[in-house]
Amino acid sequence: MTDLKAITSHFAISGEVAEIKPLGSGLINDTFLVTTRYPDTPDYVLQRINQAIFTDVPLLQENIRYITSRIRYHLQQRNANDIDRKTLTLVPATDERLYYYDGNSYWRLTIYIAGSKTFEQVTPDLAYQTGRAFGEFQYFLSDIPNPPIGAIPDFHNMEFRLGQFREAIARDKAARLAKVQPIVDELLGRSEEMCRAERLHREGKLPKRITHCDTKVNNMLFDQDDRFLCVIDLDTTMPGFVLSDFGDFIRTAANKGAEDDKELDRVGLDMEIFREFARGYLETASAFLTPIEKQLLPYGAQLLTYMQTVRFLTDYLNGDTYYKIQYPEHNLQRTLAQLTHLHSIDSHLEEMNAWINQLSNQ
Repeated sequence: MTDLKAITSHFAISGEVAEIKPLGSGLINDTFLVTTRYPDTPDYVLQRINQAIFTDVPLLQENIRYITSRIRYHLQQRNANDIDRKTLTLVPATDERLYYYDGNSYWRLTIYIAGSKTFEQVTPDLAYQTGRAFGEFQYFLSDIPNPPIGAIPDFHNMEFRLGQFREAIARDKAARLAKVQPIVDELLGRSEEMCRAERLHREGKLPKRITHCDTKVNNMLFDQDDRFLCVIDLDTTMPGFVLSDFGDFIRTAANKGAEDDKELDRVGLDMEIFREFARGYLETASAFLTPIEKQLLPYGAQLLTYMQTVRFLTDYLNGDTYYKIQYPEHNLQRTLAQLTHLHSIDSHLEEMNAWINQLSNQ
């Protein structure tokens, strides 16, 4: 069993560690809250980085340092108050690196933002606030002259994800293909449509910008009065399409059901959440978005829901090697729930497009 206090001792922390306990419900990294003994010293967030996914930890950490420094710069330019609560602060190891390697695992530490909280569900008001926040997040990073390359190449590249999917189908490593063949056929039948963004980029019509690439509700911190503080979980921040960030939020937060809901009749698009998120997002992002980026925002909701369906099913076919699962058929249930949500988004596409056009013309 890992001695977490011993791991923490390799970072330049203030105060004496009193307790370390699990924090959050992330699917990738192992996260712990490090509580110090006295109130005048900060608490910390300790993470074991998943090396199977993040194979270049020094690059990963340098990307995060760069991103957080740019956000801090813009907040300073605005004379924002409480800046330390509005962006993550990395704590270096005692050897001044941004991580510690114990011989088996890589670890990192950030300052815990006291009095902060996350939400698993979102109200229309929180959706509006979050839309503004992610639009601003992208705006803060839209002027980066030499963008970081990202720790996971092709993370939101649909052509790449379909390549992985087809390889998983061909190998059928866990002998599960026959059970899900109708879903496989449906997803492959939509593959050309879902690769439109990459084609438009190659044609010079759709730019890539620095995007978060994991815009879940619980990747944002709020204060105790439900006011937005900052975006967290920056591991996947990298060049991508703005419609990916927009679409991934709609995939998660505007779903009336859970990402892995066993009751599929609960799953479907919440148009009120969509409208409020879009309203907030365009208030802060319109200044730098091109017309085609605005036009494709509803398509982004389709794309990211389709992409996640493909990724869950790929992992299921591969024998559950990527996502943490709670039971043997968990990735299949995730696939079914995401596919149901995709069908709901399809049925609301005309209404979504009309709302984006209305906001864009105001």
